[in-house]
Amino acid sequence: MDLTISERAVGFYKQEMNLEAGDKIRLYVRVGGCGSGGFSVGVMKEELQDGAHIEDIEGIYFFVTQDDAWYFDGMTIDYDPDYEMMVFENPYIDDLSNPQ
Repeated sequence: MDLTISERAVGFYKQEMNLEAGDKIRLYVRVGGCGSGGFSVGVMKEELQDGAHIEDIEGIYFFVTQDDAWYFDGMTIDYDPDYEMMVFENPYIDDLSNPQ
């Protein structure tokens, strides 16, 4: 699986979630939202799961389970300081909110 998490994104997560080296963060497909719903990236502290894809960045273990790999494969996660928001891009999925 090809997943990129920028240093700016890691810095944002470390600050907002009070993360320390050794913490484990699950990235998952979150279903729901305003209006008719859709998909988005969920983020939570959780213990590593067998068979998960793991990215060790600055001592923080970000992981994606096999069930969610379809959404994250090819994704880049970044933080835009000008807009103060996370940015999620995946060239394999045109609309991350409503993937086909």
